[in-house]
Amino acid sequence: MLSQLPPRERQIVDLLYEGGSRTVSDICDALPDRLTGSAVRAMLKRLEDKGFVRREESDRGFLFSPTLPDSQARRTALSQVVRTFFNGSPVSAASALLGMAQQPDARELDELEAMIARARQARASGE
Repeated sequence: MLSQLPPRERQIVDLLYEGGSRTVSDICDALPDRLTGSAVRAMLKRLEDKGFVRREESDRGFLFSPTLPDSQARRTALSQVVRTFFNGSPVSAASALLGMAQQPDARELDELEAMIARARQARASGE
């Protein structure tokens, strides 16, 4: 869903995920290219109409935040990457990610092993 947004709108949503709720002024300051407040407000309005952003009143003015929890947004974005670049194979994606790691530390390897064990257990109890 997020990948279908125009680049500028996507940039604003990404800022909201990175830094939490922000005012129009905060967003303007965080953008790499300067935009007017009215341009940012127009994009936020479109994002709100599309259901990606919500606004709440505060003592600083309106605060804008993403509507989807970041875990759901990550899952959706990662699913698209897996479909696009790894022919829908999470195993291929995981292999590529492990190949990117210089030297996974023991804690990370333990986490991966625990996740695999949970997946095996869930599969065994589902059969």
